Amino acid sequence: MSAFDWLNTEAFTAFGQHIMYSDMVGNSVGLIALALGWRRSIWTWPAQFLSGVILVAAYASAQLSGGVGKQLLVIAVAVWGWRQWTSRGTQRAQDGSVAVRFATWKERGFLLAGTAVGTLAVGALFTALPDLSWNPWPDAYIFVGTLAAMVAQARGLVEFWFAWLLVDIVGVPLAFSSGLAFSGLVYVVYLALVLWGLRDWWLRSRQTAPQQRTALEGAPA
Repeated sequence: MSAFDWLNTEAFTAFGQHIMYSDMVGNSVGLIALALGWRRSIWTWPAQFLSGVILVAAYASAQLSGGVGKQLLVIAVAVWGWRQWTSRGTQRAQDGSVAVRFATWKERGFLLAGTAVGTLAVGALFTALPDLSWNPWPDAYIFVGTLAAMVAQARGLVEFWFAWLLVDIVGVPLAFSSGLAFSGLVYVVYLALVLWGLRDWWLRSRQTAPQQRTALEGAPA
């Protein structure tokens, strides 16, 4: 039996739902990645990469092509996020971790506009090609929302957590209705971690702001 075949076998049944290994393992690694992101650890990106690779098998077994596409995008953005956080130009906190901050209004506008336009474009694509997704608009919303969240995370923006909250609102019911019960349960746990992470990044952004002002004041005219 290949690794792909094993991932798509049933691990156990809970509340009438068949839990696949790919769904269970991939989302468990995703939880670890989110916890590492809350701690601002560079290892959040390899964990997100691995989670994406495993969840490709889960969504493929559920015949959710949109979900497969989303995970392929997660894999690509995880590589980009790793490069962003290891870049010498990335601002650091006093403990050496990545500094976090609130987005500027311009950055928020780009994120909101990009998410809206992206959701409309992807939703229209899924609607025109029904084989890609049986539930095109929620799937498109999660697809683009996940991308927006990861981009905000890579830039150290507190809005990353707000984006995940909005994804969770749709992700929980969609996962359960798609037969991916473990994904649905994990989204619920995500919600708790997101609220915790939001509070932590929010407080740390207050520490970053004085550092940014000091750096600007000390810069040569």
